[in-house]
Amino acid sequence: MDKLLEMTKKFSTQYWNDSCSLAELDYAIQRGATGATTNPVIVKNVLDKELESYQQFIRGLVINHPSATEDEISWMVIEKMAVDGAKKLQPLFDPKKGIGRISIQTNSKNFRSAEKLIKQTMHFFTLAPNIQVKLPASAAGVIALEEVTYRGVSINATVSFSVPQAIAVAEAVSRGLNRRAKENLDNSEINPVCTIMIGRVDDWLKSVVEKQNISIDPCALNYAGIACAKKAYKIYQKRNYPLKILTAAYRHPLHWSEFIGGDMIMTIPCAYQKRFNPSDIEVIDRMNDEIDPYFIKELSKLPDFIKAYDHMEVSEFDSFGPFVATLNQFLAGYDDLVKIIRKIMFED
Repeated sequence: MDKLLEMTKKFSTQYWNDSCSLAELDYAIQRGATGATTNPVIVKNVLDKELESYQQFIRGLVINHPSATEDEISWMVIEKMAVDGAKKLQPLFDPKKGIGRISIQTNSKNFRSAEKLIKQTMHFFTLAPNIQVKLPASAAGVIALEEVTYRGVSINATVSFSVPQAIAVAEAVSRGLNRRAKENLDNSEINPVCTIMIGRVDDWLKSVVEKQNISIDPCALNYAGIACAKKAYKIYQKRNYPLKILTAAYRHPLHWSEFIGGDMIMTIPCAYQKRFNPSDIEVIDRMNDEIDPYFIKELSKLPDFIKAYDHMEVSEFDSFGPFVATLNQFLAGYDDLVKIIRKIMFED
């Protein structure tokens, strides 16, 4: 049996396909995946590989919307891919169990505006019944997360790397759900999740060590994101927060194996799924395995790890190193997507 399928049969641990590619989603669903995710960078990557499948659709948009800007066309394409993925997942969709959803990401340029994030989220909410909306865990994003949860949206907090962000997200979502409960609104089909981009935590700290010429055990650096996600998971379990932790940004097998057995979700790129499935890694519960205290001590030499693991004010979220680096990458990826659309517009 493929290892990821074995995991889903043995434990409550879920995994999603970290892409809206329909071919990749087929592969994942056959092996136990219960969801998918997308963002402008992922859409750009799908177009790079599968442009022929979407070229006619994009040309149709250009012809049928003669006054539309390249940005407007780009978002139509992003929405199209999300809706296609939602249809693929529809047979699995069960809002009571929180499975069969696809996440679509709000415009990263709006990370400072709760109002704009809310407006786009509520539009996305109308695209399909199994849409999940990704909002950034920024200072404004936390405000938006409460409001859209109150309005009945299943959210996925993204651009999130730390225990403090995970707690702020959980508190915001809880406030939104409590407001609904006070008005006797049904919360049973709302399935919020909070992403922790574990690989990007590691990436950032490795870059800090390199730039600042810091001596640290390199093995410890592969456990930074894992440590943050495991700590956040324990807090969620202890406080009974009404949402799940979702791990993302995979870099190596530990980013999968260390979370097997958790009541959580992993969003795994297809390339890593194809590495993990035939591997000889034993599918056993490791969720409650403690991180070696030596690694935590080593990582604590780095102020940004302390922020991610222990304490950071909401006002610091937008300037946190991994947040800035990831947002810049998302924005660059979006610009590359627009260039693809622009080229097709000029050809027509």
